[in-house]
Amino acid sequence: MMHRIRTPEDLTPAVIAGVARGTITIVLDAALLARVRANRTAVEAALAGDQPVYGVNTGMGALAGIRLDAGDQERHQNTLMAGRSVGSAPWLREVEARALVAVRLRTLLEPAAGASPDLCRHLAALLDAGVTPAIPARGSGAAGEIIPLAHAGAALIGIGQMLDGDGNAVDAGPALEAAGLRPYSFSAKEGVAFLEGVPGLTGLAVLAADAARTLTAQVTEVVAAEHAVARASLDPWHPAFGAGDAELRTIMESLEAARGDGPPGALQAPVSFRVSAPALAVATRAAAGLEAAVDRALTCVTDSPAFLGGRFVGSPGFAGTDLVTAAGTLATALVHLAELGAARLHRLLDPHVTGLTRQLSDAPGVHAGMVAVHKRSVGVAHRLRRFAATALIGPIETSAGQEDVQSFTFEAAESLTECLTGLREVLACEILALHQAHLLTTSRPGTSGAPPSPGAAPSPAASLSAGAAPSPDDRSSSTVPPASADDTSPPLAPDISDLSGIWARLPQQAGDRPFGRDLDLIIGMLEAGR
Repeated sequence: MMHRIRTPEDLTPAVIAGVARGTITIVLDAALLARVRANRTAVEAALAGDQPVYGVNTGMGALAGIRLDAGDQERHQNTLMAGRSVGSAPWLREVEARALVAVRLRTLLEPAAGASPDLCRHLAALLDAGVTPAIPARGSGAAGEIIPLAHAGAALIGIGQMLDGDGNAVDAGPALEAAGLRPYSFSAKEGVAFLEGVPGLTGLAVLAADAARTLTAQVTEVVAAEHAVARASLDPWHPAFGAGDAELRTIMESLEAARGDGPPGALQAPVSFRVSAPALAVATRAAAGLEAAVDRALTCVTDSPAFLGGRFVGSPGFAGTDLVTAAGTLATALVHLAELGAARLHRLLDPHVTGLTRQLSDAPGVHAGMVAVHKRSVGVAHRLRRFAATALIGPIETSAGQEDVQSFTFEAAESLTECLTGLREVLACEILALHQAHLLTTSRPGTSGAPPSPGAAPSPAASLSAGAAPSPDDRSSSTVPPASADDTSPPLAPDISDLSGIWARLPQQAGDRPFGRDLDLIIGMLEAGR
């Protein structure tokens, strides 16, 4: 889909995400480029004087007091990229690097950047051609994003690297030539403008907030299904508990509708079930908070020096403090959801909770069932704890004290990405356990539309709904317990059809197998939003 950009604001988060994913191509409107040209003329006039302009006719960082002669100034904007391209693999994924470039384009279209229309056109052409700079994903200890942005700039001028189709770094010059593009050469102030601000975390936050929205919706579906299997009480979803909290109220209504009716198996469900709705509300608000921070980052002046009112003004906009804080808040909320997921999964292995077999095994003692799947979720949840610490804490002085604080935006992005990936992995473990519960339930006599066998004993589920907790020994046989004709508990075949057919893609047998393959399939479908 083609999208015409008439103002910088037309590069909205949704458009940036589409450009990053390759579903949207952009065309810069001629009138917009004319305004950029008029502003650039004013910038060039302001640079004609003898006043020092940071990063243009001076050094940078601790060397800002050194004035550059005319020859040095002519080379300086390109030279800025070379000496700061100190990163290496792992590289940002293609979609992530494209998000950075799209955000960089939006900021360069703003008057404060002072960029030329040629630079803006070149970035748009780069995106259109599908040529993606190799940008390091970590190791950025500057008071901004200078190191990763230098890699992007070096690729643009032909001395850096691009990603090939396999995500490996290759020389930028031949990649540009193959795409029919020429290396760009930064004009006065364009190099320093390219290096300033936080387009990296801004672009990555656009993608992360969208992924978090999808993931929390998927978690909501799974939580409802787990409540059905566990016959958890609906009491924690009483409307009174959502008073004054629109997000919580909406989530509780969604959970209750998906959970269905039926008596609880116990007076109170385990805490991990009872607090899942508030945790989902917190994560939803945190995703909205990150989206709001993205909007501010796209609107605020992040250049330093910024061209404001005809003069060049130093700014704090490169720090990214707002975005880092919002990203950290969302990361913490996602880790909490992962921990709750691992806890709920453990409860599903307990026959006292579900009325099903031990460990959701089709043959307890012979087959392990879901116990190792749960242990995988535990390992993932434990690993995520290290990513819940905010990247904002722990500055270290650099540049002889000139840059004595950093916000570590790329580290914040990496932590958030890890938390999204980890929660998705835990959720896959939960879905596999729900599928196992579904198979165990529907394989019982009387659950496929036929009446139960004459004289069948009451099922563990019926015993629980009657208030008597069955002994675990009652479920130690290798056969699935039969259903009872008077079993009035909610159906133990959870319906998560809204997750687009994951159920149908999984093996339809409950015996032990290499479950990791199933988990890989589920993770891939969750990531694709299916």
